[in-house]
Amino acid sequence: MEPGHWPSEHSDALRDYFFKGLSYAQIGREINARFGTAYTRNAVVGRAKRLGLGLAAPERVMSPSIVPSLSGEPSQLAPNRAASASLNLPPPSALKPVSPVKLRCVGVRPRLIALVELEQGDCRYPYGGDREEEEIRFCGHPRQPGSGYCAPHAHLTRGPGAASGCAAGAVVLRLVSAA
Repeated sequence: MEPGHWPSEHSDALRDYFFKGLSYAQIGREINARFGTAYTRNAVVGRAKRLGLGLAAPERVMSPSIVPSLSGEPSQLAPNRAASASLNLPPPSALKPVSPVKLRCVGVRPRLIALVELEQGDCRYPYGGDREEEEIRFCGHPRQPGSGYCAPHAHLTRGPGAASGCAAGAVVLRLVSAA
């Protein structure tokens, strides 16, 4: 058996044991005993993840690691441990979905020019493209010197932490046809 390849019988057994509530270490021991394999706990976790079973229960994260034992040799296992308070877990509020923020520049009414219609001195601030097959258009107002954007859009794109006043100057991109 090549590393990383799980026969379908082994994957089916993993699913069965997972849905019975066994820990990953217990699943590994059961599969190893049943099929004469030497899967580690981490191999079981990885395969479960690839099967879409995920890490649903916290006790699954805390299950003890297993070392494949040779036949006839008893394996020594560590007892299950409670979750440590020092785990670096995100707060529950971080797992809630957040609605996307729409940035709009007040005081600028974009001309909404297509990419092929943009001239040398036009603002390249994009609009659209948020939904499937939505066309992307550009502001099109006169650019600020040394920037690819008009003054309001240049100000909008240079927030805290951005490299404002960059001495490198504007970068000119050329469209090159593919051979």
